[in-house]
Amino acid sequence: MTTLKVHNIETAPEASKPLLEKSQKAYGMIPGLHGVLAGAPEVLDAYQKLHELFVNTSFNEEELTVVWQSINVEHACHYCVPAHTGIAKMMKVDNSITEALRTETALENPKLEALRTMTLTIVRNRGNVTQENLETFFAVGYEQRHVLEIILGLSQKVISNYTNHIANTPIDAAFKSFAWKKETV
Repeated sequence: MTTLKVHNIETAPEASKPLLEKSQKAYGMIPGLHGVLAGAPEVLDAYQKLHELFVNTSFNEEELTVVWQSINVEHACHYCVPAHTGIAKMMKVDNSITEALRTETALENPKLEALRTMTLTIVRNRGNVTQENLETFFAVGYEQRHVLEIILGLSQKVISNYTNHIANTPIDAAFKSFAWKKETV
């Protein structure tokens, strides 16, 4: 049951209509998340801008996926995990990376695993990382820039993950085959 309205171009506030049209043009559909965010035009605008900024960071497709999906899984986002599974497939990210992220399994690639670990350290400790955390991250080739770029990705994911929890956003048809539920112990 959705607890917040999922808007379309006809029902959205006036200021959100061009933003939804932008989503429609970019994705060939209006993602449910964007429909929910349209209820507050400034939030949809911020989300779209954060997304654009994050995809234009120095991270490649695999690294973008590691940051996004590590956060999505940590936040147990029923909507974003399937969506980013589909997005990873479109970006031609190896399925083994996506599956490891979905199941919270260490990544085989040491550099990507260091990125996953740093992302989770930042999320779980609310940005309080140690010098040792940083040195371990930098030792595999990442730099200060990458720490800051993780924070940018986290900013985007807080908007989407928290909104989806509150709205119980329905999974888009394009991503239903990638449905996911966090394993509980």
